[in-house]
Amino acid sequence: MTDRTASVRVECVQGNIAAQPDMDAIVNAANGELMPGSGVAGAIHGAAGPELAEECRPLAPIQPGQAVITGAHKLPNRHVIHCLGPVYGVDEPSDRLLAECIHNALRLADHHGLASIAFPAISTGVFGYPLDQAAEVVMEAVADTLDELRTVRTIRFVLFSDDDLAVFESARKAQSGLAGD
Repeated sequence: MTDRTASVRVECVQGNIAAQPDMDAIVNAANGELMPGSGVAGAIHGAAGPELAEECRPLAPIQPGQAVITGAHKLPNRHVIHCLGPVYGVDEPSDRLLAECIHNALRLADHHGLASIAFPAISTGVFGYPLDQAAEVVMEAVADTLDELRTVRTIRFVLFSDDDLAVFESARKAQSGLAGD
């Protein structure tokens, strides 16, 4: 484990992704058009205000695995990073596309000099990705990206329920090299 890897904290919490005021960026589980929707996208757009959709419009469409960055508008963060996760069983290979979401979001945060980023459980809602499989893919993707990060020091996964939290925390602990809380 390198010193850089050891200096990045990876944590899992139960909560609301749109209410993470101590994070420089939050990640939106976006749709391809980057517009408000249900679930995470609806909550983030609702909290950010209509200006977020206006900023997103010229950045769309994006493809599964891609990520783009915008301002956070009325959210307490500096930025929102929008990732399009794969629809499980449709966008293939789902595991590679989900890992690309994580890699691309972390790289964008680092490129913009951000120190902290919070992710929801991308693709596990209406996109149907099984939570336990998604958690394993995501934690492996984080571990694979750590050596590239220069500025990101905190990576948080914000989970909807206690059960979701337990699954992600177990996957985090199973992945060597992920320092927790």
